[in-house]
Amino acid sequence: MKRATLAALGLATSIAMPAAAEDIKVGLLLPFSGVYAALGNEIEAGFNLALEQFGGETDATFEIVREDTEVKPPVALGKAKKMILQDDVDVIAGIVSSGVLGAVRDMVHGAGVPLIVANAGNDEATGADCSPFITRMSFSNSQVNRPMGMWMHEQGIGKVYTLAPDYAAGRQMIDAFTASFTAAGGEVVGQEFTPFQKTQDFGPYLAQAKASGADAVYVFYAGGEAISFVKQYDSFGLKAELPLYGSGFLTSPLYVNAEGPAAEGVITALHYVPTIDSPANAAFADAFEAANGRVPSEFAVQGYDAARALIEATKTGASDRASLANALRSVKFEGPRGPLSIDPSTNNVIQPIYVYETVAGEDSLTQKVLAQLSAEADPVNGCEMAPVSN
Repeated sequence: MKRATLAALGLATSIAMPAAAEDIKVGLLLPFSGVYAALGNEIEAGFNLALEQFGGETDATFEIVREDTEVKPPVALGKAKKMILQDDVDVIAGIVSSGVLGAVRDMVHGAGVPLIVANAGNDEATGADCSPFITRMSFSNSQVNRPMGMWMHEQGIGKVYTLAPDYAAGRQMIDAFTASFTAAGGEVVGQEFTPFQKTQDFGPYLAQAKASGADAVYVFYAGGEAISFVKQYDSFGLKAELPLYGSGFLTSPLYVNAEGPAAEGVITALHYVPTIDSPANAAFADAFEAANGRVPSEFAVQGYDAARALIEATKTGASDRASLANALRSVKFEGPRGPLSIDPSTNNVIQPIYVYETVAGEDSLTQKVLAQLSAEADPVNGCEMAPVSN
C-alpha cells in the first residue's frame, strides 16, 4: 500500500489530520503504433474520459504510465515487465491483441498484478487460462456471437454460409455462432476460413456462398479486412439476394464510414453501439464526441468502462495489487452498454448484446438497434478460479 501517513511530533493534539489520498499507479499497455494504433488511441481516449468524469468519486488519485505494445507479443512482454518491476505499477489496463494477452498472462499472474483487459477477446483468457488477477471489461469472442445463432433462426433464417479469417479469433467467433445456430435448428451449408491478412480477393469465396443455397451469410471480419469484405460483398451484387450478417466488428463505428453505402443494410451484433437509447449512453456519447470530434466506438467504451471499473474498485478502499484484484471481481454498474457486472467464476464481463442494422443517417452512416439480447455469463470453459490472498 502506498498510503502517505502523518506522524504526530511533539505534544499530543486533539486535531485529527486527514490521511492523504491513495496514489494508484496504472500501467496503460496499448498499441500506439502498428496496425492497431487506432484501437489503442480509441481505448485511451475512453479511459481518460472516465477518469475525468468519475475520478472525483473516489479518494484515490491515478498516475498513468503509458507503454506501446506495437502489437508484438515479445515487445509487450518486455513492456509489462518494465511496468511491474521498474515502474512498480499497482494495476495494468489495456491489451488489444489476444496474442499479446497470451504473452503477458503468466507474467501478470505470477507477479500478482491485476490486469483489466480492455479489448482482447480470446476465450481462453477467461476460460482455461483464467487468473484471479485478470478481469475482462470488453468481451469474449464467443460472447458476442453466440446470441446471434438463436436470434437469426428466430427470424426465419434456416440455412447459413459462414466466412472468417483463419486465426484463433475468427474460428472462435464462428464456432460460437454455428453451435448456437445449429442448436436452434439451423443448418450451416458451407464454411470457409480465409488466409488472415492475406486475402485481397474475396470473389471465389463469395461465389461459393452464392451457390451454397444459404438464406444468409454470417461472417467475422475486422479492421481493413472488414472494409474490403463489405465493399466486395456489395460490388459482387449479393446483398439483395443473400443478406449479410455478422459480428458487429464488421461494421464498427470506428471505420464503417470507410465502407460507405456498401455497409447499408448489413445486420450485426455487438456489445455496444453509439445509438443505444439510455441516459448513460447519451451522456457518454456526447462527452466523447465533444472531446474527440467523433462518435465513440466499442473500443472507446471498453476503455471508458475499464477506467470506471478501476474507480469503482478503489471506492471499496482497495489500493494494493491483491485488494484491487479482489475488488475488480465484484464490480457492477450501469454504463453506456447497460448493466455490467463481472462473473466471479471466470472474471469475464456480463453484458447485453445488441443486434443492429447499419443505415444512412443525416450526415453519415449510423446504427439502428433492432434487438437487445439478454446478458449471459460465459461457460467456465475449464476456468478454475483461485482466491487472491491479501
